[in-house]
Amino acid sequence: MATSKHRRWRELSRPEQAVLAGSAVVQIGLAAFAWTDLARRTPDEVNGSKRVWASVIAINYAGPLAYLFFGRRRGTVPFD
Repeated sequence: MATSKHRRWRELSRPEQAVLAGSAVVQIGLAAFAWTDLARRTPDEVNGSKRVWASVIAINYAGPLAYLFFGRRRGTVPFD
């Protein structure tokens, strides 16, 4: 069984650092957008509990994407 050694940031090449940094920016941006959208919606505009969705959004990429696709009721726009 092969073991993987975790590399430190300084041990990564510049392209690897750029990919990881870009990925982090996208993930944080998605979560921030989803949390802002959730905060601006009334409970009637959300499928399920706002409290549960706020927790789900914290799960990597899957949480914000799940909220954006399944958590919002169709036909409602919180941003005017």
